[in-house]
Amino acid sequence: MEQEMFNQRTDLSQLNTAVQQIKETLGKIIVGQKDTIDLLVAGLLADGHLLLEGVPGVAKTLSAKLVAKCISATFSRIQFTPDLMPSDVLGTAVFSPKTAEFQFRQGPIFGNIILVDEINRAPAKTQSALFEAMEERQITVDGHTYLLEEPFMVLATQNPIEQEGTYRLPEAQLDRFLFKIEVKYPSLEEEIEILTNQHQHKTDEQLKEIKAVLSVEQVKSLRATIKALFVEPKLLAYAAQITHETRNNKSLYLGASPRASLAMINSAKAIAAMAGRDFVTPEDIIKVATPVLAHRVMLSPEKEMEGLTPADIIAQIIKKIEVPR
Repeated sequence: MEQEMFNQRTDLSQLNTAVQQIKETLGKIIVGQKDTIDLLVAGLLADGHLLLEGVPGVAKTLSAKLVAKCISATFSRIQFTPDLMPSDVLGTAVFSPKTAEFQFRQGPIFGNIILVDEINRAPAKTQSALFEAMEERQITVDGHTYLLEEPFMVLATQNPIEQEGTYRLPEAQLDRFLFKIEVKYPSLEEEIEILTNQHQHKTDEQLKEIKAVLSVEQVKSLRATIKALFVEPKLLAYAAQITHETRNNKSLYLGASPRASLAMINSAKAIAAMAGRDFVTPEDIIKVATPVLAHRVMLSPEKEMEGLTPADIIAQIIKKIEVPR
């Protein structure tokens, strides 16, 4: 019986080939950042939106653009600024003298991969323009609903340090991101490699050579494969317990919603498939717990003053809960 459990039920050869090609493509340009690349690929396979956070110059925007280049799909880039209006994102009705009627002109949100650069620079009314699009994959303008073409993925970047001219993202919007990926500084060796590549003009040449490795239909097929992966009931309970503990932890002012549990399971399936397995393990859930939960919880004022981070509390919660075997 135990042997049957570990027999491969799903053919993951196509998925593993695609993952390897995407990682190789990203790895040609992005030096180091292995965890970031893994989470970017997992987010793509799990059909989730991603928030990349880091100081300027750590290749957040470049990483997002490279993910888009890996897929033969429509790509839009929206630079969020304080004066950006919802119509600049969604589109607007334009009067046509020929027909004497208003015609809807689509905004940049109508694409497969949407890069929202510096997402925290736009005010709340513009942020709200993304709510319906991110959750329901549609937009409503002037009483008309327009469906967004699948696959639809928002890749957003933000700088956590600079506060001048920025707005805090609403909790409802943060909850719509599958992961918040913290893009860290490179190590000394990695930074030397970056300088060497730029000095020898390797990066520019490699950027020109990048070609799409997946079609839109292949992305849809891979996502369907991921959704069909096996998850034991005890692991579903484990993910739910982690989320539940965030709501009963004295160090947290706000806990995570059931959407976080769903995100944890969906992304754990992607991590398992990327490792060549058609079943989820507790380690897969642990690996995605922090990027799934960190932006969905809020520290209590006391813990914030102590210098703790949401990741610290999530690590404490995971350590406290018995891992199912």
